[in-house]
Amino acid sequence: MIVVSVQLDSAISPTRDKELARVLIANVGGTDTLGDYKCVSLRGRSKEQLDRRVVQRQALVENHPRQAEHVLNLVAKALVKMGYGK
Repeated sequence: MIVVSVQLDSAISPTRDKELARVLIANVGGTDTLGDYKCVSLRGRSKEQLDRRVVQRQALVENHPRQAEHVLNLVAKALVKMGYGK
């Protein structure tokens, strides 16, 4: 599973550091070259809330070229499929 965590590293105070968002991307099938991935974003704006693993949005990315593209391309596809960036 790929875990994408968005974290704030405060320049003002380390006590203000916090996790703002989390996306989980799980391999659910495909072939050696093309993969299918279930993607979910979790509800919350703190580590404690995100750790509850309440799904906010979900999507399926199909036929992603596993080795031919950088992992960040998979992350971008997952975010678009879940409706982010519009």
